[in-house]
Amino acid sequence: MRDLRHPSRRAVLAAGAGFAALAASRSIAATDRDPERFERLRPIDAKRHILIRNATIISMDERVGDLARGDILIEGSRIAEIGGALNPRGARVIDAQGMIAIPGMIDCHRHSWEGQLRRINPNAPTLADYSNATHLSFATVYRPQDMYVGNYLTSVGCIDSGITTVIDNSHNTRSADHSDAAVEALLDSGIRAVHASGAPNVQDKNYAKQWPGDLERLQKKYFTSPDNSLVTLRMFSGVDRDNWALARKLKLRITTEFQGMQAAMALEALWPDRLVGPDNTFNHCGGLPESTWEILKQSGANVDVCPRSDAQYGLGEGIAAYQHALDHGLKPGFSVDNETSYSTDMFSEMRTAMMLQRAVAQNRRFSGESNIPAPVNVRDVLQCATVNGAACAGLADKVGQLAPGREADIVLIRADDLNLYPSNNAIGTVVQAADRSNVDTVIIGGRVRKFAGRMAALDMDRLKRMVEESRRYLFGKIGYREDLFAEKLPKLY
Repeated sequence: MRDLRHPSRRAVLAAGAGFAALAASRSIAATDRDPERFERLRPIDAKRHILIRNATIISMDERVGDLARGDILIEGSRIAEIGGALNPRGARVIDAQGMIAIPGMIDCHRHSWEGQLRRINPNAPTLADYSNATHLSFATVYRPQDMYVGNYLTSVGCIDSGITTVIDNSHNTRSADHSDAAVEALLDSGIRAVHASGAPNVQDKNYAKQWPGDLERLQKKYFTSPDNSLVTLRMFSGVDRDNWALARKLKLRITTEFQGMQAAMALEALWPDRLVGPDNTFNHCGGLPESTWEILKQSGANVDVCPRSDAQYGLGEGIAAYQHALDHGLKPGFSVDNETSYSTDMFSEMRTAMMLQRAVAQNRRFSGESNIPAPVNVRDVLQCATVNGAACAGLADKVGQLAPGREADIVLIRADDLNLYPSNNAIGTVVQAADRSNVDTVIIGGRVRKFAGRMAALDMDRLKRMVEESRRYLFGKIGYREDLFAEKLPKLY
């Protein structure tokens, strides 16, 4: 067996490229109908074995438990065995001494198409300010090429930070070509994704009005082949009886932005007909009355909360609905929402959620209230970022836990890095201290996408060129003059 933990820099890059099984990139003329793109990943060899050796394992599976030191054997795309001193013949070995293995993290709600607009509006205090930088301006002039670039950049950014699954809430599908470009980017990146296809928020002359009818075409084109098993399709729609009926006719799950009394009233109108169920995932969930929380609980619907987004944009109560979900016996996932104001990582969401929950509980105690909720702990929030996220994605039987038979979505975190060493509590190290720089290895469906701290076979120079071309085009079309030190984004529409 080959030990790939301590190779030369040249060997690291070669191994990463081999693990990723990426073909050489090819250039295609960038037109509105034919975006420039990266080559599709080759299928995984079902007989290939990878052995992760000597890791501290946080499995998030009660039957497997946690191991201070253990091995994980991957066969093809799945975990074959977890235990001590495994010794399969011919396996490629990753020496994970000093590392913590966790299930790949899951982002339940990301508007991936906005990737090239990262931090353009860091001080945005309201949803209107967010929309100024997105739906009301740049979104209206997006080409299919821009959809591809945004989705690809977001996807590889997720992988780099240890997010192996993302629910791509695609609310700028201005034509069938835009939808295709978004899906192509997800497929090319190697991330596990749920493409939630939705209509653009601004439906102007540049909207072909192909949605939701285009969902059936999209489903047939991309989601009937087993070769595309990493990416699945669902509907992204507000509370709408007709849209939801179409989704269920096509056997698609449904994701909904869900905030406030108006949304609550619309949902309650559907509940008598039992049109809310486990195939629903609701984002945000702030400002809801008790009756709506009861519907969410009784229906078996999934919820994800947005620790940073709700605070950033003053949504609902301004504090994510994490505690409300817990109070009603729900198991929420976490989501980043977007990158136009802040970073891409799930570590920040976990820490923000934990600190906000404890701060609010202490504030209530200080104010003399009774029946104060117990403080959440590090395992609780890691469960939101893994197990609960898998349920929101409709993938609870595949990912979110490390166990034999599950898809091999695994993240290795270097616990002997300066900012983490010594690791006196493994889960505490992951939740309370780790960041993207500590993510050593990321495996998705048995394919290594990051190795020894570097993305495998990512042509960063080419990606930068594609991103810069997209930014120049979008900024020029809107007439935005870039200001690297702006405290407030000017009105762009």
